[in-house]
Amino acid sequence: MPLVYAGKLARINLSTREITIETIPDARVQQYTLGAGLAAKIFYDEMDATLDALDPRSSLIVLNGLLSGTFSPTGCRSSWCGRSPLTGIWNESNMGGHFGAEMRFAGFDGFIITGRASAPTYLWIDGATGAIEFRSAKNVWGKDHFETFDALRAETDPKAQVACIGQAGENLVRIAGIMQGGHHHARTAGRGGMGALLGSKNLKAIVVRGKEKPAYADAKAFNPLVRDQNKFIKDHSVSFSEYGTAGGLPNSEAKGGLPIHNWRGGNLPDAMKISGQRLRETIWTRHTFCHACPIGCGKAIEIKDGKYAGTVGEGPEYETLAFFGANLNITDLNAVSQANDLCNRYGLDTISTGGVIALAFEAYERGLITRAQANGFELTWGNADALIGMIEAIAHRRGIGDWLAEGMDRAAKKLGAPDLNMTVKGMEMPAHDPRGYIPMGINYATASRGACHLEACTYWNTNGILHPDLGYPETRDAHDSTIGAQMAIDYQNYLATYNPLGLCKFIARSAVGPDMVVELVNTAMGWQWTRADLLALGEKLFNLKRLINQRYGIARADDTLPQRLLTQARPTGKSAGVLPDLELMLRDYYRLREWDERGAPRAEKLRALGLNL
Repeated sequence: MPLVYAGKLARINLSTREITIETIPDARVQQYTLGAGLAAKIFYDEMDATLDALDPRSSLIVLNGLLSGTFSPTGCRSSWCGRSPLTGIWNESNMGGHFGAEMRFAGFDGFIITGRASAPTYLWIDGATGAIEFRSAKNVWGKDHFETFDALRAETDPKAQVACIGQAGENLVRIAGIMQGGHHHARTAGRGGMGALLGSKNLKAIVVRGKEKPAYADAKAFNPLVRDQNKFIKDHSVSFSEYGTAGGLPNSEAKGGLPIHNWRGGNLPDAMKISGQRLRETIWTRHTFCHACPIGCGKAIEIKDGKYAGTVGEGPEYETLAFFGANLNITDLNAVSQANDLCNRYGLDTISTGGVIALAFEAYERGLITRAQANGFELTWGNADALIGMIEAIAHRRGIGDWLAEGMDRAAKKLGAPDLNMTVKGMEMPAHDPRGYIPMGINYATASRGACHLEACTYWNTNGILHPDLGYPETRDAHDSTIGAQMAIDYQNYLATYNPLGLCKFIARSAVGPDMVVELVNTAMGWQWTRADLLALGEKLFNLKRLINQRYGIARADDTLPQRLLTQARPTGKSAGVLPDLELMLRDYYRLREWDERGAPRAEKLRALGLNL
């Protein structure tokens, strides 16, 4: 039996209630690790490209990373993988918090879930007995994430961890996430609509409780190594620990990277009003930490007065403040915090939700949506009441919310307004403007799951976060298209290893490079990895996901950006007048990746990566 990981996964058919326990071969783990790495391999081997994402036969693969549940810095992550209900291509939605660690403690690395339960159901995994039970979710169907979390803990174990959907997932909203932590520490597998995948299976929640602890190949060396790495991470994330991701909003605005007025603005003079710094001064109550995290980027809040008094829970992060705030011209921090709380309750991805609401505001401005369709709300810029109303409409598919619940790509087509489609491959853009951070543009265009900042995060370097052992000892020019392809590839390969290892990418933001990751893995596992081995794993997995997407028809024409970002420069600010040269970057990218002119990995490249599948 492996020491660090459990070496065991369960195949669960909700239609037949059959459960098969499988041993994960050690050799397979060494080839693909776990998490999104092994999930991609399983999915590729078993996928049927003709199945709709919401077909009961479609699989949801939930897998911990290799180090999930250990005391490795941020060793907590679980990956929720399959065909995205939003984009129709490969999706891996990654979750922090404490669920992944508890799954490891219960003796499982993950689950492969197929079928559809005949009635609302949740799974109870009791690590004390090793049993997986099908239980009725009738009493929590229709309830939000917070209510479900508390109710299922009361039914099972007060220390159990619960991953569940809210009403958005039940209603098959294509931008619904999978939630965990309740109001105490809400975390989500947010992007790509995996909550709808759970809802399509009539599966309300997975509840786990365990007591088994990982062991290490060299425990005497592992413990001091973790202490040293935790200190390094803390020393390189002081501001991040204090203000969370939201603390980066003023810098993003100053650099010309913050989306404003549905990507049409250049500056937001009142950016500090919706910043992490302002949140810390006003509504912050405590820092919150995922399992084994030395950073504590989560910020618990309480609004004590005003219109939204009584809101208690997890505060909004950078992306949420950007899309519910700056991109809608809303500078009321309490209103944005209330909107964030609703998304945590209903189970909605705040990035995509903010994106589709901005689409609705601009469509209303053009007369493409009427007040009656908008459930009586005036969808005018800066209108916080309309923001709150649209979140509720989306979660429950009411009025225009039914269109927005389908995601931006489908909504823009329904409205006959393709220029409002701010997506890549059907996934809404994150809040790091590629006109302000040009190397992010080629990452968005080629990323495995569509517009995903976390697949490369090259903007870290252009903001002064350096990784010498990745080849980036100096800050690069954020407005230089000629460096974009190589930067995107290097960071994509490096960060592609994080979900498989179960580590949070925010330690990379804290200047952790490949060498520190390799030392951690080798000490825990007794392996002899080198830096080259780690980066080769990332390259292999990135190419494997491209092969999956090819089966779904993805090709060069799909590797692009929204036309607004290619043709309309920001009018003011540091990035005024700047546009990415996507064609230049794409040409360089394909050459460096050794992909052909259609965007397909060449056979010789696949053989070199060990992907002669």
